[in-house]
Amino acid sequence: MATRMASNPPTLAGYSYVRPLGSGGFADVFLYEQDMPRRVVAVKVLLADAVNREVLRTFNIEADISARLSAHPAIVTIHQASISADGRPYFAMEYCPDTMSSRCKKAPLPLAEVLDVGVRIAGALETVHRAGLLHRDIKPSNVLINALGAPVLADFGIAAAAVDEDDGETIAMSVPWSAPEVLQQRVTGSVASEVWSLGATLYTLLAGRSPFERSDRGANSREQLTARIVKARYTAVPIAGTPAIVDEIFATAMQRDPSRRFASMAEFAERLRWAQYELGMQPTAFEAASSEWAAAAPVSFSDEAPRGPVITTVAPEGRRAARAARAAAAPRERDDLPVEAGAKPRSPLIAGVVGAVIGAAVIGGVIAVLFATGVL
Repeated sequence: MATRMASNPPTLAGYSYVRPLGSGGFADVFLYEQDMPRRVVAVKVLLADAVNREVLRTFNIEADISARLSAHPAIVTIHQASISADGRPYFAMEYCPDTMSSRCKKAPLPLAEVLDVGVRIAGALETVHRAGLLHRDIKPSNVLINALGAPVLADFGIAAAAVDEDDGETIAMSVPWSAPEVLQQRVTGSVASEVWSLGATLYTLLAGRSPFERSDRGANSREQLTARIVKARYTAVPIAGTPAIVDEIFATAMQRDPSRRFASMAEFAERLRWAQYELGMQPTAFEAASSEWAAAAPVSFSDEAPRGPVITTVAPEGRRAARAARAAAAPRERDDLPVEAGAKPRSPLIAGVVGAVIGAAVIGGVIAVLFATGVL
């Protein structure tokens, strides 16, 4: 299927357009250079003809979720979200020059790197789940590689609340990495289905193809892949020398029965770390947000309030206004002091005469003292 042409890049205050990066169903991604602070960023922009209430809500949710979770080192960082001059919503995020999908298409990744990526992304997904959310589209192309060469999870465009895992809605499914129960539309997503998807993703990185693909390209239609995934008959990684413990981990993650998979991403990560240890590798640190953090300020999925361009405002009753009022009321010079009610202002001539009399009296007193003491 032909890829559509990218839309025109919007004019964004504080950003200079560089080049297009990619196109999706409802949005384009462009490379921009931010003026201050100076850095390159990827800007995801909604298509003008795709903006409707539901698409805009989904876009806002993606920006909100990414911003909330991007404190995690293995989740892509969001810098800003707003609306461009031509009315298209956008958000700016860290620029990641590569994806795991393109890497593994060139050649299967080394086992040590696959295990490391697995622990890091499992930590990111454990953070997502502790926040009461699901990603729902875990696949190699959604694991980006940032400027430091580290994997980061991206694209929360169809993320949802974990409590709303079977609401009858139709979602985009990436068949080669979707769990059987998702393909059968028994659920739209769950922690167990995400364990499957991560297992299938890691298998793909190590094998260079998804778990249920065949070497014969003619045997890999959507229907054929779906039929094999639903049966869930695991096939060992077709790479010579793959340790048995790795196949055991993948087979557990991709059990047909969701209850027989790893109960959480934390458990999945610990099995991967144990494999690293047994194979003589340095175990990757497992990083996930605490439950206390996850419970604070959850993302709302029912946000109907319109949100527009970023605008700086100062409330009339704000602290800046109060300071300005105090400064206006406070006198700056003695001449500005108010005259008491009923008092008449003094004449400069009278003030001068009084001063002269007082001065003469002081001088006369000094001379009298000098005469009395015999000095004069």
